[in-house]
Amino acid sequence: MAARRRKTETALERVHQAITRLRREKAQVSVAAVARRANVSLTFLYDNAEARAAVAAAMAQAGERRSRTLAEQDDEREATWRERALNAEEALKAAHTEILTQRTRIGELLGQIRDLELEWTQEAVQRITTENTTLKQRVRQLTTDNRTLDEDLKAARSNLRFQDRRMVDLEARITEPGPAN
Repeated sequence: MAARRRKTETALERVHQAITRLRREKAQVSVAAVARRANVSLTFLYDNAEARAAVAAAMAQAGERRSRTLAEQDDEREATWRERALNAEEALKAAHTEILTQRTRIGELLGQIRDLELEWTQEAVQRITTENTTLKQRVRQLTTDNRTLDEDLKAARSNLRFQDRRMVDLEARITEPGPAN
């Protein structure tokens, strides 16, 4: 009887140590995990009242801790979502204000365009368009004339250089002593 009692006490001690290790490692506390760590049978854990109470208490504490942790995580998530929602509301208000400002500015500009369109009659618009086309054609013609005159100027300068060289050459021949006849 005494040996059986010592064996039971030793097994209970291993069960308590296993529970402590599982808590320290933050592992899930279950009957099977305690039985493996304590090297006892599942039957021992279910049959022995003290072992059964210790495992049940450890599982309850782990459940409370887990539910507290989950509640804290939920609170943190809710806080971040709340912060995001507030930021989104603030951004939405700013966007609505900007949209209203832009719509007002667009309305003002459209009014200015309508005012300008009313000042010009269809005849005036047609006359200005025709004048613009005529001026563009005149600019093209002047550009072509300018290019032609520039080419003529380059050719004249080239001819002048050629004539200068020829004159220098002729002057050199005149001033050269000729062969005695």
